[in-house]
Order: sequence, then C-alpha cells, then structure tokens
Amino acid sequence: MRQNPSFAMTDVAEIRRLIEQNPWVTLVSHTPDGLVASHYAVLLDDDRGDLTIVGHVGRPDDLVHGLGATELLVVVQGPHGYVSPGWYGDVAAVPTWNFVSAHLSGVPELLTPEENLRVLERLVARFESSMDAPRLMWEAPNDPDFVHKLERGTIGFRLTPTRVVGKRKLSQNKSDEVVENVIVELERGSGAYADPRLPAEMRRDLATRKAAR
Repeated sequence: MRQNPSFAMTDVAEIRRLIEQNPWVTLVSHTPDGLVASHYAVLLDDDRGDLTIVGHVGRPDDLVHGLGATELLVVVQGPHGYVSPGWYGDVAAVPTWNFVSAHLSGVPELLTPEENLRVLERLVARFESSMDAPRLMWEAPNDPDFVHKLERGTIGFRLTPTRVVGKRKLSQNKSDEVVENVIVELERGSGAYADPRLPAEMRRDLATRKAAR
C-alpha cells in the first residue's frame, strides 16, 4: 500500500481500534506456487498492548501459506466508500475512494494446541456475545470430544508485525467545508457504494484535526 504522509496512520491505539472493529481480514503469503490469499477472523492478543494479533487457519491452509515459515501479510480493511467529484462543488475534480486500512507483515508464530483452544474460545465468545442466546464453544450440544476435534482441524498463530503500514484517507486534503459536505452526502447514503460507518469515521477524524489546530 503506497503511503502518503497526509494520510498516514501511525498511532498504535488507532490501528488497534481498526483491528478490533474490523476482525475479518485477508491473509496473503508469497509461496513457491505464487501468491495465496485466505480470509479469516483475528483478534488482538489480550496479553499484549501492541499490534500483536492471534487467529487460526483451517488445515491444510497452514501448509498452503507456509504458516510459521514465511512472511504473512494481514490486510485489515475498515470503513470505505466512493466519493463523487460532484460533492466538492463547482471545481475541477475527479472521483475517489475514502478508506481506512492497515497492512501488518511478519512471520507468525504457531500456537500450541492449548493456546489455539483459547483463541478459538475467544473468537466464539467475541462474535456470539451479540446474539440473543449466545452459544459458547464449550456449551451443549458441543462436548469436549467435538471441541478438541475442532481444534485439531485448525492451526493457531500469533503475529507480532515487523512492518506496519496504516492509511486513513478521509478527505484530509480538502477544506473543512468540503469534508462536511462529503459527510452529509455519505450520511444520505448517496450512491451505490455507501458505507454507513464511513461518515462517522470522517466526523471523528475531522474533530480530531480541528482540536489539534
């Protein structure tokens, strides 16, 4: 991801917030057979305060990715949406796409079966917590044999990235008036590619930049 100083996101707390709110990521590896991409949910490592993440892949994706032996790129995609040049007013302009994203790279550490079980348990708890009647991993009708068989079908990993590129492109190169108008159009749901989370992210960013002036 090409970086632009105007859009760089380097604050660890902000990237952690991005990961926490957007756990469904893309895993990319460069293998002898070419590039390989998979999609899985990850979590921040709850024993760390940095950008270390934990997750799992199903067998045999671990072998396909060379997991633990080669570099892994984790693409975290946050809110994004199309921005029409018509929202800038009567000026020469081209369309663009606003977004928040981060790329985490490094060689992951493979987890022990016990560590992997804990990560699987955390993943289930995280996403079941919003259900009316949550079903956690160890709850009936799941029994211990079922859960351990599930664990054996996966490989857990921990990635402490050695390279991080974060980008927050939210019209920071435009005037406050233009940014406000883009936000209004996004809140209206204008266009087929509107993301309801994007205008809130833009409002938050604009407020932060104003406060820093």
